[in-house]
Amino acid sequence: MSSAVRVRVPATSANLGPGFDAFGLAVELYDELTVVPRDSGLSVEVTGEGADAVPRDESHLVVRAIRAGLKSLGASVGGFDLHCVNRIPHGRGLGSSAAAIVGGIAAAYGLTGTPLDHVKVLELANELEGHPDNVAAAVYGGFTIAWVDGGTGRAVRLEPAEGLSVTGYVPSTPLSTEVARGLLPASVSHADASANAGKAALLVAALTTRPELLLTATEDRLHQEYRAPAMPESLALIRKLRANGQAAIVSGAGPTVLVLGDSGLEAPDGWNLLRCGIDPVGVQVWSSADSTTSE
Repeated sequence: MSSAVRVRVPATSANLGPGFDAFGLAVELYDELTVVPRDSGLSVEVTGEGADAVPRDESHLVVRAIRAGLKSLGASVGGFDLHCVNRIPHGRGLGSSAAAIVGGIAAAYGLTGTPLDHVKVLELANELEGHPDNVAAAVYGGFTIAWVDGGTGRAVRLEPAEGLSVTGYVPSTPLSTEVARGLLPASVSHADASANAGKAALLVAALTTRPELLLTATEDRLHQEYRAPAMPESLALIRKLRANGQAAIVSGAGPTVLVLGDSGLEAPDGWNLLRCGIDPVGVQVWSSADSTTSE
């Protein structure tokens, strides 16, 4: 058992317009965890985003993910000290829960000295999260396409186009995924489904080799406009950015607006501006037991 483990896990943006519940992109904004095992008891220290709102007991999402990861590996620890440095905003559509889950599972691998198995991490993370799009990008980095096969989360990773970056506009007010999903209709027209399928296919090419097609490829007809009542300012900003030729989308369930590329527009009052590169490796683990890195 390692005496201490450090984990770094990236923020992620899911959907990317037409790739609803399938596409994910990892960006260079990171949460960091440090876990030190002990004989018994639990202490949780949190700084940064969400520090005033998250629990400090066994219900903490990272703690639950560590326990689930240890169980999947056939291991356990009596207790541990957990220190979280949170930089990913909570409730903004940037994968904070996915980062907590993937980070906790990865920490379990580090604690037991087990080489990180990305396939198994994704499978368990999908079980805990309930859908694989964000967790896939957090596990693998880069651009991922995720799906569920017989209840099991799967993903492939593709290399984003060289030099691709993102610009994020993060509002001060959060939005829960449950609220955002509750606005989606039970069915959509064949025309809308067909249009999204074509744009999602085009987006794979645009993100990997043809970035000049990103504006067209990010058009969506399945979820963004339906969610407008919950985040009207976000949709108004997207329309403004797209009218200026920017490939603007809702990040995940929102309300963050993400531009695939560098945007010259400053953030509106009360919003934060993020400019990030694409994370290339996904979750990383450093163990004090052997001073090696798992990627």
